[in-house]
Amino acid sequence: MATMKPVSFEEKLKKNPELKEADVEALREWCEKQPHLPKISDSMLALFLHSNYYRLEPTKACIEVYYTARSHVPEFFNDRDIVNNKELKKATQTVTSQIFEGSTQEGYTIIYARLIDSDSAQFVYNDAMKLLNMVIDLWLYTEGTCDGHVIIFDMNNVSFGHAGRLSPMGLKKFLYYLQEGLPVRLRGFHFMNASPVIDVILNMMKPFMKKQLMDMFHMHTTAESLEKFIPLEVLPNEAGGKAGPILELHEKNINKLIDHTAWFKEEEANCRVNESLRPGKAMSVTDLFGVEGSFKKLEID
Repeated sequence: MATMKPVSFEEKLKKNPELKEADVEALREWCEKQPHLPKISDSMLALFLHSNYYRLEPTKACIEVYYTARSHVPEFFNDRDIVNNKELKKATQTVTSQIFEGSTQEGYTIIYARLIDSDSAQFVYNDAMKLLNMVIDLWLYTEGTCDGHVIIFDMNNVSFGHAGRLSPMGLKKFLYYLQEGLPVRLRGFHFMNASPVIDVILNMMKPFMKKQLMDMFHMHTTAESLEKFIPLEVLPNEAGGKAGPILELHEKNINKLIDHTAWFKEEEANCRVNESLRPGKAMSVTDLFGVEGSFKKLEID
């Protein structure tokens, strides 16, 4: 399969009447005064503006977090080559992250993740997050703007063993990036097939979730409660939907990522901050997230 072409700035202008070239110009001028930031295309600036509802100051903050997080969280954003990175390849046999063809009634895009191997010993959180972020990155590159995204974590086969493999720091990094840096309009955050293990996971996540994210957070133990938000037919067959067998959808998705390996490499080489050029003080991972050991160790028997 050939690589897909990105959505151009012109297409984004056509699709989003509120997107003004003058705003993009203003951002471009601001970017030029931020020597630590990489060169950012008009198409990316449009994405940041759209996700922040065309407000300039929140857009600038989002751009700053997006590139800084990608530079300081290499475990999520580096070495994204499925063929040659053994750990990442293993993650593709353990979890699936997909963006569905179908959408919600409101037209929101659905990001879906679940285990495909239920053995908790195989699960590596950082690699699972890397895969999820690759799927989202590629979607944003090839599809562009969308009025909203919802995330569904399918808890099918998630055990206390999986919860024990999570770290507060790992969750903090993902939730920080999700809330402050990811250029999407997040409209919902759902856990389906919720079981008692969700309480453990949620207790770890809550300290890092802002009120806005808590307000869009939903747990579903039944298909009926999920159906109020998501048309069930868009889900994979195994999750009660009609989209097709999960492994078939997964394979198609992984092939798409592999086809874009060169794009991921280029993104890593060119879309990071240069801390030595940052005005004022250079940022470190500790400035962003604090010290790893400062969290109370979660004991799970």
